[in-house]
Amino acid sequence: MKVQQALKGDRLMKGVTGMSVLEFQELVKKFEKNLKKEKELRYDEDLKEGERERQPGGGRKGNLITVADKLFYILFYFKCYPTFDVIGLMFDLDRSNACRNVHKLIPILNGILKEAMVLPKRQIHTTEELFELFPVVHDLFIDATERQIPRPKNKHKQKENYSGKKKRHTKKNTIISDENREIRYLGPTVEGKKHDYRTFTDEFPTEPPPIPPPETPPLPGDFRFWTDPAYIGIEKDFPWLNVIMPMKKPKGRDLTQYEKHLNKLISGIRVKVEHAIGGVKRFGIVSNIFRNKTDGLDDKVMEISCGLWNYHLLSS
Repeated sequence: MKVQQALKGDRLMKGVTGMSVLEFQELVKKFEKNLKKEKELRYDEDLKEGERERQPGGGRKGNLITVADKLFYILFYFKCYPTFDVIGLMFDLDRSNACRNVHKLIPILNGILKEAMVLPKRQIHTTEELFELFPVVHDLFIDATERQIPRPKNKHKQKENYSGKKKRHTKKNTIISDENREIRYLGPTVEGKKHDYRTFTDEFPTEPPPIPPPETPPLPGDFRFWTDPAYIGIEKDFPWLNVIMPMKKPKGRDLTQYEKHLNKLISGIRVKVEHAIGGVKRFGIVSNIFRNKTDGLDDKVMEISCGLWNYHLLSS
């Protein structure tokens, strides 16, 4: 595959990597530095174990020669999510080498996104921490997203991963975004059977935050949590939060015209989290059936895809 041909215009570049030419060129600079660190670290480890004879960079050269080639390769994999046979054919690699290159480059890509501070938070255990981490954010939008996986062979895993909502086997993550569609928090990857709200309460205990001392300012009244009816119960379990949710149709009567109009307004604002999720799912690795079997990789690729989306937002 000719990287220089893709670099001629944003249209083709976005189609095969999800990044504009300028965003890609900026990432190359960061990628080169981290790639060099990874080679030196691997050299030192192999030297200690007595398994190294050549200096870093020695030996036979691979088909992914330049830093731009390597970055383009891993971004192409994330965006298009081909099989290893297909990507091997496109980059003139054996399928086993194609697989090894993907697993080698994923941690480096994750590292540069971490240094750029565009990865979502993963360790937030209380709603109080949200206020402390995002003091200038006034609106947070909460939703869950699912990704299809192949039907497991194990019957227990089939049951645990079957989503009644999607009618297929899935993995699920809680996502919290802000009004600018940036992914601020990504919950752990769980089985598709788990309900959206149950997933949220497992990540955020329903115990109220400690009473602050008198000199501590109270939580801002204009700090709003926007959710959908899947999170019914959040107002009861988290009474200290300012929750805004569309009204669900009650038993025995229809919603009034005013209530329908209010729901439409709320949904029109809350759709920002859907746009954020749609931005993440530009990458085929999180929108197609996830085929990889490596433990923890389903969670890692979702984190990286969120980071790439945040990087795109901050760069544009």
